[in-house]
Amino acid sequence: MKWTELCIYTTNEAIEPISNIIHEAGASGIVIEDPQDLLVERDTSYGEIYELNPEDYPEEGVRLKVYLPVNSFLGETVAEIKQAINNLLVYDIDIGLNKITLSEVNEEDWATAWKKYYKPVKISEKITITPTWEDYKPVSTDELIIELDPGMAFGTGTHPTTVLSIQALERYMKKGNRVLDVGCGSGVLSIASVLLGAEKVFAYDLDDVAVQSARLNTKVNKVNDSVEVKQNNLLDNVTEEPDIIVANILAEIILRFEKDAFHLLKPGGLFITSGIIQTKKQLVEQRLLEIGFELIEINQMEDWISIIAKKPE
Repeated sequence: MKWTELCIYTTNEAIEPISNIIHEAGASGIVIEDPQDLLVERDTSYGEIYELNPEDYPEEGVRLKVYLPVNSFLGETVAEIKQAINNLLVYDIDIGLNKITLSEVNEEDWATAWKKYYKPVKISEKITITPTWEDYKPVSTDELIIELDPGMAFGTGTHPTTVLSIQALERYMKKGNRVLDVGCGSGVLSIASVLLGAEKVFAYDLDDVAVQSARLNTKVNKVNDSVEVKQNNLLDNVTEEPDIIVANILAEIILRFEKDAFHLLKPGGLFITSGIIQTKKQLVEQRLLEIGFELIEINQMEDWISIIAKKPE
């Protein structure tokens, strides 16, 4: 089978929204080539292996690669992706060079290209994320392993917004907590919640592809009995009263359901948000305070912000 590699030259700020656009277009995975990765000092004490070649990265900006099947709808799909990326300017998102190139690859080459980018990564004190094909062995008795298949899930779970979310869950999760994962994507935050002690997780996503990926990944990680995955628009018609609501979604989306989150949370419950770019930080903070939340923590990783807010007891 023939595939087309769609290569998008953009900025770090635009990675998350463009990723959402690509997923909505039907693609099942993305390669992110960010030259900043070459500058990061990585902890290899847990057995991680990093094989980063500077020639694989752009000289400036960020390069996103997605693989689309060569069929009669390809031209229309590419046009829709281009238009949706251009529309990000309306939200004051810097899309940088915004250059898009196309090249053809064979299915065998495509499958191999995916795997060379992913190695086990320890993203918090306890949690390590590893591709399903890696034979990774825990190096400590309290290490928690999440297995993901990037070809089916949305990313590897190592983007700063995901890392910030998981680190927050690790700090605040209590055994027996009930959690709502809004915009669950691959289900990585739901899986992490159960491994960290959650009794029950309700995972919601509007995208059916995400729902299927989350269900598969919860089964792979043997937590499917504790995670209920369903297609749903944010918190519409949700009646569960959780201890924690976690949402790794863009700020514009967070501000569509922050009131619902406040009303659903139990007194003393936490709203963990991520996916917030620096320019939207103050807006989200102000809205959460206006509703009645108390701001507990504000954390930053690269250009991304996470906010942990508490509903007063």
